[in-house]
Amino acid sequence: MTDRIFNFSAGPATLPVSVLEQAQSEMLNYRGAGMSVMEMSHRSKAFESIIQQAEADLRALLNIPENYKVLFLQGGASLQFAMVPMNLQPKGKSADYILTGSWGQGAFKEAKKLGPVREAATTAGSNFNRLPRPEEIKLDTGAAYVHFTSNETIFGVEFDEEPATGDVPLVCDMSSDFISRPVDVSKYGLIYAGAQKNAGPAGVTIVIVRRSLFGRALPITPSAFDWQQQAESDSMLNTPPTYAIYVAGLVF
Repeated sequence: MTDRIFNFSAGPATLPVSVLEQAQSEMLNYRGAGMSVMEMSHRSKAFESIIQQAEADLRALLNIPENYKVLFLQGGASLQFAMVPMNLQPKGKSADYILTGSWGQGAFKEAKKLGPVREAATTAGSNFNRLPRPEEIKLDTGAAYVHFTSNETIFGVEFDEEPATGDVPLVCDMSSDFISRPVDVSKYGLIYAGAQKNAGPAGVTIVIVRRSLFGRALPITPSAFDWQQQAESDSMLNTPPTYAIYVAGLVF
């Protein structure tokens, strides 16, 4: 395959050839099911096995503790920009955002529509050419959560370690470097990532949330946007992106 192109641009990116070849071989008939994964019911035993194996492999890959729930959702990381405050910011509480690039700015913009938020730190003044120094990060110890973006691809700024937030839950948009390196999940209240950078095709968003954070959703939160309701339905409150989950599972 000397003409194969390696795409590192934003959005859908290169997948392992072995994954593509396996998906190709199972396209018309998934392991004797008589149909493609694209065609089978998300309630079928065949698909239940696919999503359960994908979760098990991701848990093993990142050593995800048992007190965290893994969700396979839709809408990309951009939808999580709104789902984070909907699920984690009770009325009257503020949230802190560490801004190191355009993706963090996007998350901050969406959160402002739903409740009070603060710029706990920003490097906009230097066109996001560096991370904020520890003394520049001014956190509110009473905040509902602290949000940061682990890797700002547009500006080329990546965190080597997590910001220290004490007892305040740490929330991370990890889309751009998800599963590219070891992560201590226990340091986070929430990790979310669009799969299309490293983990699979566009269409599925992985959310890893500490179970103790359930029950905080705003009353206006639609059922499909409520992490707890999605968790209770094992990511099948509505029809999930079945084929994207299948391919992500092959990558895991």
